[in-house]
Amino acid sequence: MGTSIVIASGKGGTGKTASTAAIGSFLARSGHRTLCVDMDAALRNLDLTLGLAERVAFDFVDVLSGRVSHSDAVTAHPDIDNLFFLSAPTDLPGEETAENFRELLGTLTGEYEYVLLDSPAGIGPGFRLAAAGADMGIVVATGDISSLRDGQRTAQELRALGVSEIRLLVNRVSPRTFRRIRRTVDDVIDTVGARLIGVVSEDNAVSMAGNLEAPLINYGARRAWGQFKNVAARLTGEKVKLSRL
Repeated sequence: MGTSIVIASGKGGTGKTASTAAIGSFLARSGHRTLCVDMDAALRNLDLTLGLAERVAFDFVDVLSGRVSHSDAVTAHPDIDNLFFLSAPTDLPGEETAENFRELLGTLTGEYEYVLLDSPAGIGPGFRLAAAGADMGIVVATGDISSLRDGQRTAQELRALGVSEIRLLVNRVSPRTFRRIRRTVDDVIDTVGARLIGVVSEDNAVSMAGNLEAPLINYGARRAWGQFKNVAARLTGEKVKLSRL
């Protein structure tokens, strides 16, 4: 069986969707059959970040309703072997869908080594659906004080929903900014209350790749490129030294 990972954040702007796309791409590039699922109904953007906006025909609600099979709804990436995508719907159905989605997730983890669930920001219905049945959670937070508070609440909610293994990705890190606000990565870890899985620098290449609808893995080896690669490697069990500020 594969591993399902909900990638969440308490607030928008942390780079959660870009992180999902980058980690998924590196997992796939290293030979792991990986499915990225956009869980952000109405505000879906993962297809753009992966460069698949023009290729998607169905979403996971089409699968839950029985209109199509999950294999027909999934889109294979044309440039990255082992990378697949399942879109979010334009509207989220009622919360009674959670049990059906949990069953679907069980089917998907039987076919993919990693299923990454890009949760919408916040702790609303979309977040709860994304966490339904997930094996692991990654909370994406920045050094902003509001992100720390919201990240802490997100980690608490994930535990309440039954996600016992929770990791922290500190994203969009600027050493200069951290020095000015007198904050360290350890402060982020202590506030959010989750074990660190990676630190990713603020890097213009991430936003540039997104605006060009080009996966970061194909855009060029910059700082964040290598750091996301290391996060993916740690998920597979490789011992990669954690970088600190």
